[in-house]
This record gives sequence, structure tokens and C-alpha cells, in this order.
Amino acid sequence: MESLDYLEALGRVMSGEMLGRLARIRDPELHRWIYEVVSIAEPASVYVVSGSVEDLEYVRRASLERGEEVATRFPRHTVHFDGPLDLARDRRNTRILLSGGVSVPLLNTYDRDAGVKEVLGIARGIMRGREMFVSFYCFGPPGSDFTLYAVQVTDSAYVIHSENILYRLCYDEFVRRAPGIRYARFFHSSGERDENGWSKNVDKRRIFIDLEGNTVYSVNTQYAGNSIGLKKLMLRLCINQGYMEGWLCEHMFIAGVRGPGGRITYFTGAFPAGCGKTSTVFASDTVVGDDLAMIRAVDGVARGVNPEVGLFGIIDGVNPVDEPDIYELGYITGNRGHLRKRAPNR
Repeated sequence: MESLDYLEALGRVMSGEMLGRLARIRDPELHRWIYEVVSIAEPASVYVVSGSVEDLEYVRRASLERGEEVATRFPRHTVHFDGPLDLARDRRNTRILLSGGVSVPLLNTYDRDAGVKEVLGIARGIMRGREMFVSFYCFGPPGSDFTLYAVQVTDSAYVIHSENILYRLCYDEFVRRAPGIRYARFFHSSGERDENGWSKNVDKRRIFIDLEGNTVYSVNTQYAGNSIGLKKLMLRLCINQGYMEGWLCEHMFIAGVRGPGGRITYFTGAFPAGCGKTSTVFASDTVVGDDLAMIRAVDGVARGVNPEVGLFGIIDGVNPVDEPDIYELGYITGNRGHLRKRAPNR
């Protein structure tokens, strides 16, 4: 099929406005992939997020109306609660897909062909009766030599809402640069949900990372580390690309400490999750990033960027005694979730 054929076929689940938004990105491979996802997942409709204020509000409202998030007493703050069986990354079912299932020390690998077949089999019809979102992001500042790009497909407004806060929406960059833009692809579905709105079929939870196809498949899960594509899943693709190209993509903060004469010395720090990394960053004079870092050699000097625009940390245990700076920022608190604050600048 040609690109126009894919777009014409997508017309059965996309309004003229949404189809027009997708067509503006002149990338036949993108059109083909969206068509394949729709053919497998069978959503009732597709919403293409362009990054407008109206789109951002539509996604936020959808996350509340569909029970994925709950409003709080703070007007712009919402909270999402994960199901008790879906509170962490799934080590057994998180696999790196490699041709032939090549064994790699410390990694849980799986044959690429078998893995793609398995996860797409589980995903067949998984979005029936639901709206599918397609959204476009920059993993770093638009136009920077550091920046990577990504397309997120999901039936979860919560996932898109989270990414709209943590990352730069780059629909216009895709329109401007296609078809020459290289991007990662994320296919996610929360799957069937129970009366609490939690992913029900956790026994069929799969998080398969296809390095060769630069694609991640994530189904039957809502936990952020498994579902928000540009967070830990993009990090794995980024680490692999950095390894192949000779630069670093790391789970590190970057912070500056002011010294004599106003000189700022920048530090990076790599800690395990939940150990106080974000708290440490808030004690510095200049925050570049609190969680992820991309570092390249530029004219013999190490230069780094934070691929995110928001701050991301665990809210469990945050209190006015031990972490007053974070507490006073006005973050919502609750049982096991993630604190999220919209960055002032996009």
C-alpha cells in the first residue's frame, strides 16, 4: 500500500481533522505503522495530539473523566493510583528483543521475531471501544544535536497527560522535518481494566524493547515505568544508541553548585530509584535535571542536557520535616504515586 492508501484506510477511525493532522507529517513509514497499530488494536477512534492548549486540556480532562486520574484540591493537580498488582517494573516480562534471542550478560533477552509475534497477539483487539492517542515528543531541546524524537501511541490519557508535563511536545518538528526525522516508537495499552480502573490481565503484562526496530511494546500495565514511553523505556533505547554512537545516556541528575567568584561547577550523580536523587538536586544552586542526562563530548568538553522539562520523583514518604523544600513546592501527596509539576518553560 502507498501512503495515501494507509491514510484513506485510517479514515474509518479518524475524523477529517485528525486525519489531516497525521497527513501533515509526510512520512509514509509513520502512516504505515499507525495503520498497523490500528489494525491490531482496533480502537474506536484516534486522537492526534498537536500540542495546542486545547489538546492539552482535552487530554487532562479525559484522564479525569475516564477514571485514570483523580482531581485534588489544587486546581491544576491530579493524582493517579496504580493497581496493587501493578506497582513496579516487571522484571520477568520486561525483555530486550534481539535477533536469534542472543544471550547478553545481565539482560533478559528474547528472540525478536517470537517476541513481536507474542506481544502483538496479546494486543489484538486490546483497544476495542476506546480512543487511541498519537502524540509526538522531543527527548531534549528542539533542534539540538543532543535531542532524540519519539512517537507515543496509547489508549491511556494518563500516559499522554504525564508525557505532556515531562517532555516537550514536538508535533511541529515532525511536520517540519519529515520524512527525514529518526524517531523511537512506543505502543502501549493498559488493557482491560477492572472496576477500580486498574489493568486487569497482569498475567499478560508484557514490556518488550525492540532495539533493532527502535520500538517498545507495553501492554496490560499502567505503572509509569512500564507505560510512559519516554521515561525508563526511552532511556533503554537511548543508552543503546549512545553506546553505538559513542556518547552517554544515563539515569543521572545534573546540578550546579556555586563557588568563589560566582563560578558554577556542575556535578552528575547516579543513584538507584527512590534514594533521594531529586531531594539532593534541590539542595544545589542550579538544577539542570533531576533524573535523566545525555552527555556528549563537544570540542573536548563534556556537555550535558536534561531530556525532560518536568521534575519527577517518588512522593511516598515526602513530609515537611525530612524534605521541606519539596513539600513546600505544593506537590500533591498520597499512597505510592509520582509527584509531577508542570515546568514553567516548554
